[in-house]
This record gives sequence, C-alpha cells and structure tokens, in this order.
Amino acid sequence: MQIQETRALITGGSEGIGRAIAAALAAKGAQVGIMGRHAETVNKAADELKVTAFIGDVGHEDDAIRVVKEFVEKMGGIDILVNNAGIGGGAELVDLDLETFETVFRTNVTGAMLMGREAARHFIKQDSGHLINISSTSGLRGGKGSTAYSGSKFALRGMTECWRAELRPHNVRVMLVNPSEVQTGFFAKLGRNQETSDKKLRPEEIASAIVGALEIDDRGFIPEFSVFATNPF
Repeated sequence: MQIQETRALITGGSEGIGRAIAAALAAKGAQVGIMGRHAETVNKAADELKVTAFIGDVGHEDDAIRVVKEFVEKMGGIDILVNNAGIGGGAELVDLDLETFETVFRTNVTGAMLMGREAARHFIKQDSGHLINISSTSGLRGGKGSTAYSGSKFALRGMTECWRAELRPHNVRVMLVNPSEVQTGFFAKLGRNQETSDKKLRPEEIASAIVGALEIDDRGFIPEFSVFATNPF
C-alpha cells in the first residue's frame, strides 16, 4: 500500500513502540491519531509528533467505541489500526492475584478486541483495511512468572488468527508482530531495571519493520513476524 494520506490510529501511541510507529507513519505522510489514557501525556506526544490526540482506555467499551467514531469523523475514515496498547505484570502462579491477572487481560486482550471490532466494522464497509496487533515473543513461549502477560499475548495471537480468517474476504490484512526485548519504559513501570545496550532493539526497529510490511502491494501481506536483536549480548 501507499502509506501517504492513509489514516492510522495507534493505541498506546504516546510512548515506546507506539510512539515510534506513529512517528514513522507520519513521516510517510499518513494522517495519524494516537490514543492513550492519560490526557497530559497523550496531548504532549501529539504536539511533539504533530499528530492528533485521542483520550480513552482501550479496555473500556464506551471509550473504544467513542474514540474510533471520533477518529473516523475527524479523519474521514480509517485505513490502519495498530493495537499497541499493552501492560505487563504478574507473578508465579501460586502468588498471582486475580486483580492483576484481570487488569492485564483487560488491556492486552479485551482492549485489542474492542478496538479491533470497531475498526473492522469500518474496514468491512469500505472493503479494505490493515489491522496490526503488537504482541511479543512472550506470546510464542511462556516463562516463569509470566502467566498474566504471556497468557494475554498467547490469547492475542489466537484472536489474530480468527480475525484474519474472518476479514480476508473483505480485503483486510491482519498482521501480528512479535518484538523481542525492546528498550522502552516498559520494565520501569513494572519496577524492574532494564540494562541498556547499543546492541538491543529500539522502538524504531519495530516501527521500521511495520512500515516495510505495510508497503507491500495490497495483493499480499505478511501474516506474522518476529523481530529479534541480531546479537544483544
């Protein structure tokens, strides 16, 4: 597709991978909207990126419905949805509390479903669209203490496969992206340190891969891909 003048909505777009995707698509000439829960943070990022801010929580149905509606009204339609909003958290099974588990799933799974559903209704009407779910290599292989996060990413992968089967007849391309460790503020929010390195992935690498996948002619698409650092050690 030609990205120029397409209309793209990125959830969790004020920081990290989402912000890098927003910047990359805007640089290609797309009309970009970023969505997030915290008005001050989202508005600041939108001003810096010269994109449009939309305030809402993907895990709240009313917010998901409202933001997609507002985006479509403001931009005149929607061509790309990037389901990037996601949170971490969890513990080993015997210590995992229900509130944490449900909170992670509400954003990472329910939120993706709600936003995907609203965007897909427009994609079907216009017989075109691109729906990109940002997962993780944790959705390919679980690990100790990751029941909530890995479980949510495995669920997202399963939903992606269902949506792909449903939406391909409507010329909608549904892609899943599995980044390995990326240097963002993700770990800090969990109270964990992340050792920085010139060898580890940055958000820009993920954004560049997504741009490349989108720019394939619309007769084809990449259903799923992972992005690893070449040699992070």
